[in-house]
Amino acid sequence: MPRDYYEVLGVSRGADEREVKTAFRRLARQYHPDVSQEADAEEKFKEINEAYEVLSDEEKRARYDRFGHAGVNGAGGFSGGMGGFSGFEDIFDIFNSAFGEQPRGRRRGPAAGRDRRVDVTIDFVEAVFGVEKEIELQRLESCDSCDGTGAAAGSRPTTCGTCNGSGEVRQVQQTFLGSMVRAQICPNCGGKGQVISNPCRNCDGSGRRRKRAVLNVKIPAGVSEGIQIQVRGDGDAGEHGAPPGNLFVVVHVKDHAYFKRKENDIILDIGINIAQATLGDRIGVDTVDGPVELNIPPGTQTGKVFRLRGKGIPRLRSDGSNSGRGDQMVYVQVETPTDLTERQRELFTQLAETLGRENKPQTGGRGLWSKMADFLSGDPD
Repeated sequence: MPRDYYEVLGVSRGADEREVKTAFRRLARQYHPDVSQEADAEEKFKEINEAYEVLSDEEKRARYDRFGHAGVNGAGGFSGGMGGFSGFEDIFDIFNSAFGEQPRGRRRGPAAGRDRRVDVTIDFVEAVFGVEKEIELQRLESCDSCDGTGAAAGSRPTTCGTCNGSGEVRQVQQTFLGSMVRAQICPNCGGKGQVISNPCRNCDGSGRRRKRAVLNVKIPAGVSEGIQIQVRGDGDAGEHGAPPGNLFVVVHVKDHAYFKRKENDIILDIGINIAQATLGDRIGVDTVDGPVELNIPPGTQTGKVFRLRGKGIPRLRSDGSNSGRGDQMVYVQVETPTDLTERQRELFTQLAETLGRENKPQTGGRGLWSKMADFLSGDPD
């Protein structure tokens, strides 16, 4: 399986277009086969380019965030040479040193916080109407002792003397394109541009400590099994003041005792006795909003479907808002009695004498199997 594209570029899932582009340019300069001495530089360069092609395209990135690699299967891919870049700007930015221009120093700086995931389980009715849940997680938070700087009290980080604060060291190499400046992450400061000579004892100079966090998360009405809710800024804290990661809450919905879900409709099977089906009746039917009365007309058959409009599940938009509700579909099953009293048997015997014993093929009626076929095709009426 390919690596996660965000991990390849070293950015968080909430990274904006500029952060993605900056990360790509830095890595492309570092691993281009014409300048890198690493044995697997070509493979890394292909991987970096593939990740950038997906994450720099709004539509592809949305599919990738939702479905992973399966959503962008066939996107990306590198054919070798200088193909596969999103534009000439990227090419000339990487190779401008071939024409005598020195690339601008780009300091990597402190790393942004990583994203976190938490799974939460709610019941069927909570999924319909929405709910606020308290969740618990372990995450990296800014160190209280040094306020996230990583330096002990009374001291501060200092500018790295190896790279003079740029986060990079450079070497000039001769390539087929001419003189090229190869920029690498500074080995002294790790690309941060600063060094800590007197680290904080509480966090060992990292500026962060792992802590237990308790948060209240609002789950919108209409959520379905497996949906992810993004809570921006509630992931790990970034290094030394860098932006935090995000929290992804994955929702799981418990099955209900008798309600079932079909897209935004609620399905309910009910049983009525043969007298109710024959003579008609008004019965109480459960909905997620409470019981309602349903009119059963005389002659109701097994498989008859009644629609309760607006009693279904709210339609959830991508921004978390709702646009109306689905319906509740009530499927009727006429129950045949199996344990009759003497009086009931006597009455049924008298009724049977009046109805006769002739069986007739169904010519114009709609039986149970045809109604089931309608339901499976999405047309329950």
